[in-house]
Amino acid sequence: MCGLSGMLGAPEAGIVRKMIQLQNHRGPDGSGIWQDESVCLGHARLAIVDLEGSPQPIQSQEGNVLIANGEIYNFESLRSSMDDYAWRTFGDSETILALYEKSIRSGQKASAKDHGDWIKQLDGMFAFALWDAHNNQLVLARDEMGIKPLVRSLIGSSLVFSSEVKGLRAHPGFEPQLDEQALMARLVWEYPLDATTLFLDVHQVRPGCVEVWSLEEGQPILTDSYRFSEPKMMPSGQYDETLGAQSLLDGFIDSVGQRLMADVPVGIVLSGGLDSSLVAAVANDAALRYNRPIPECWTVAESEDNPDWVAAELVASSLDLNHHQSIMEEDSFGKHLPSLSWHGEDLDVSVLFFQPLFKTMSQSVRVGLCGQGADEIHAGYPRYVHLNEHKKELENRLTMLNHPFAQQFAKAELDVHDQRWWVGDHRPQTHLASLQDTLQFELDHGQLSNFQLRLVDRHSMAHSLEVRVPFLGRSHRKDALQLPMNQRLPTNGLEKKALRKAASLTSLPNSVVNRKKLPAGTATSPTLLSSCLQEYSSQIEEISSRWAFCEPLLRHQPEIALGLGLFESLHLIGYDKPQHHRSIDELLAEVI
Repeated sequence: MCGLSGMLGAPEAGIVRKMIQLQNHRGPDGSGIWQDESVCLGHARLAIVDLEGSPQPIQSQEGNVLIANGEIYNFESLRSSMDDYAWRTFGDSETILALYEKSIRSGQKASAKDHGDWIKQLDGMFAFALWDAHNNQLVLARDEMGIKPLVRSLIGSSLVFSSEVKGLRAHPGFEPQLDEQALMARLVWEYPLDATTLFLDVHQVRPGCVEVWSLEEGQPILTDSYRFSEPKMMPSGQYDETLGAQSLLDGFIDSVGQRLMADVPVGIVLSGGLDSSLVAAVANDAALRYNRPIPECWTVAESEDNPDWVAAELVASSLDLNHHQSIMEEDSFGKHLPSLSWHGEDLDVSVLFFQPLFKTMSQSVRVGLCGQGADEIHAGYPRYVHLNEHKKELENRLTMLNHPFAQQFAKAELDVHDQRWWVGDHRPQTHLASLQDTLQFELDHGQLSNFQLRLVDRHSMAHSLEVRVPFLGRSHRKDALQLPMNQRLPTNGLEKKALRKAASLTSLPNSVVNRKKLPAGTATSPTLLSSCLQEYSSQIEEISSRWAFCEPLLRHQPEIALGLGLFESLHLIGYDKPQHHRSIDELLAEVI
C-alpha cells in the first residue's frame, strides 16, 4: 500500500517530492523519485510484502517505469508464468511491469484496449502509473471496483496525478476551488458522482478503466481510454438456496484467505454487524486454507452499552478470537474531526469512529480486513426496502437547489463531454425504477468507489494501515452478482437473505446472523455525534446561509453543512502547511 504522485509534461522533481511528503501517511517506509525529460514519478511506500526489497519506482531492463498502490493477490501465479522475466524484486507490484512487457511488444504503440486485455489478468486492488518512454505513453489504471484511488488534474503544461487530492497542493499552479456542480450532485445522491471530486478540475480515473496519455507538442493529451471491466448485476433465473449458500460461503472464505497475504500482521475490523462478523467467522478456515496466522479483532464504540460493542463482544467470544476493544473519548469529535476532514477530502463527519479505530489497530498490525462492499452487492441498506420513498427524497432534494445546474440535472442534460460525468442522465426516477437498476447505478456511478471505499482508504491510510475488502474479491463477487433479487431482498424478511443463509453455516450466533443493518457512523457513536451537532448548531446555521444556491439542502443535512465548513477551511484556503491540528472553532472562524 502506497501513495502515488507524478507529472507528465514539464516535470519537476521538487514538486513531486513535495507531493510525496503530503502523502507520507500512505507510505512512511520509504520514498523514491524517477525522472526523465517528459515525466517524473514519485512513490511513498507502506511495506506489506517483500519488506526489505521492492522499492519504487521500479524500472525494467527495457526502461519502462512503474509506480503502484495496492496489492496483487495472484502475483505468485503470475510470476511463475513469466520465468524469463528479469525480476528485480520479490514483491507483488513488479508483476504489473512484467505482465505489461510480456503482453505489449517492444516498440508497439498499444491502444487502451490492448492494455485492458493484460490488466484484466491482475486480481487485486490497485492503482498504477506506467511510463513507456519508447512509445511516449503514460498508462494510468484502477482496479475494477475502484478500491484504490487515483486522481488527476491538468495544471499548466502538466498532467499531475496523485493518490489523494492533497498531493496536488504541492504544485504552485494548483488553486483549490469548490466544484459547485459536484457539490450539488453529492448533496442530492449523498456521494460524489462519476469522476467528480469536490475540487474543480480534479477528476478520478474511472474504476476498471485504463487511460493512455501522451505528450504532443509538449502538452499532455488523453489519447485513448478503455473500461476493461464492468461489474454487472446478472441475476440467475434459478437458485438452490442450500447449494447456493455453501458456494457463497466457500467463495468468501477464499476471498478472505487471499487477503491474508502479507509479510506483516493482519487484523479484522469488527463492528458487530453481519458483514464484519462473517469475516471474523471464516478467519480460522481461511487462515488454514492459505497457511496464514489467524487474525485478531478490533472494535471501537462510544460506550459498553452500544449495540455494536455488545454484538462484537459476542462474536469474538463465540469464535474464541483475540479481541481488542476501546471506548471513544467524550471529546472525540472535538479532538479528531479536523483530522477526519483533512484526510477524508469530503464532507463526512458521522464516521468519526474510524480515526480512533484505525489509530489503535495500526499500533499492532499493518493490514486490516473489513466488511465494506457487502451492502452494495447484497442489498443491505434500508433504502432498498423503500425505493419509492428514497426516490421521492432525492427528487425533493433536487427541488431545494437554486442553481441553473439543477435544471440541467432535472432535464437529464449533463454534458457527457465534460470529464466529470459518465452519463447525461442522473435523475433518480431513471435509476431507481427497480432494485436491480438501483444496485447497478450505485456500482457504476460512485456509491461504492467514491464514498464507502474512499472512506476506508483515506481514514485507514491516515494511520498507515492498509484495509482490504474481501466481499469484493472475485471469487465471492462472481457468485454474489448472480443472486436473484429475492435472495438479496425477500418480500418479507431481513435484507441480504442469501448472505445470512451462508452465515448460518458458520459458528456465528443466530442473534448476529439475524441482526438488522444499522448505519455504521451514527450507530457507533450516536450520542457523541448528536452532541457535536448541537454544540456547533449556530455555526452550522451560518455555514448554510453562506451557500445560497443550496442553503435549504444544507439545513436539511446539518452534519453535511458542518463538514462543508471544515472542508472549505482545510482544503480551499492556501495554507503553507496542513492545518488539521487546529480546533474546530479556529477552522470555522476562517470561513464564517
